[in-house]
Amino acid sequence: MLELSILQIEQWVAAFLWPLFRIGSFFMAVPLLGSQLVNARIRLMLALAVTAVIAPMLPEMPAFNGLSVESYLIIAQQVIVGAMLGFLFQVFYQVFVLGGQMIAMQMGLGFASMTDPANGISVVMLGQFYLTLIMMIFVALNGHLIMIEIVVRSFEVLPVSLQAIDRDSFMKVALSGTWMFSAAMLMALPAVTALLVVNMAFGIMSRAAPQLNILAVGFPFTMVLGLFINWVNLGGFLDQYMRISVFVLDYIENLL
Repeated sequence: MLELSILQIEQWVAAFLWPLFRIGSFFMAVPLLGSQLVNARIRLMLALAVTAVIAPMLPEMPAFNGLSVESYLIIAQQVIVGAMLGFLFQVFYQVFVLGGQMIAMQMGLGFASMTDPANGISVVMLGQFYLTLIMMIFVALNGHLIMIEIVVRSFEVLPVSLQAIDRDSFMKVALSGTWMFSAAMLMALPAVTALLVVNMAFGIMSRAAPQLNILAVGFPFTMVLGLFINWVNLGGFLDQYMRISVFVLDYIENLL
């Protein structure tokens, strides 16, 4: 007859429970899975399945009393670590959304917005197009597997313990917004520069010939030119994705 002690049961539960909090919070904050399109029950079942698969490969978990203060501190720490990793992937996605909004505002499509079904907010159509495109590229290049690998490696770099998270890590997460804006500006700079030159040319024409209705001609011309520039930029979109993704992965590695 199989007899199990309370200590053995606690060790088994700890080996599964502590990773579950980190993986579950990561899936709640990460793009694709953390959106409103995925039901919370599905995310929970996926977190349970991933935890059950990777739990035997993780380092040995510490043993704590389930009702002690230390256990609640560990739970809070695991939730914070998972949310931090998921937030950085969210910033990676928002780089392309912000770049699309910059281009759309310059070409006159800033008013053409639609509700993003994933986040439930109003987004410029060009930004929504870039977001859909980046999701397809992310899945096609096995980005979802890379996310799971990063979570697994995080247990080796940041093991489950009462050791406090470095304050510099929180500062790096807060400063991730700076490179989000800089990367979005670099992505939108060619189109914005070309459209700026066109707008300056129309401005000079309006000063030289005030009787011409430049607004009636310039607005549709700028919009058509912006669509053409975006079509040309799609040829180098994959290179931009690879460059930004490599930077994000290096940023996460330095964070851990």
